Amino acid sequence: MSIDAIISALSIAGTLVGTFAGIVFSNKLTIYRIEQLEKKVEKHNHIVERTFLLEGRMNEAEHDIQEMKGGEKK
Repeated sequence: MSIDAIISALSIAGTLVGTFAGIVFSNKLTIYRIEQLEKKVEKHNHIVERTFLLEGRMNEAEHDIQEMKGGEKK
């Protein structure tokens, strides 16, 4: 085998290793970022649910107050 063939084979091997390492690293980073976004969405959805429940409780409280005042409306 000539020196040129050995150099070519090593170049191809180095290129392939570098390419696959880049793909694996990029994939891990993407998965990490998606997991972080999922956590943020979960927190947001929890806040939306709590807000919905609190709005319902506020409506009930306002209704109860109106009943205590004798049915007066604003």
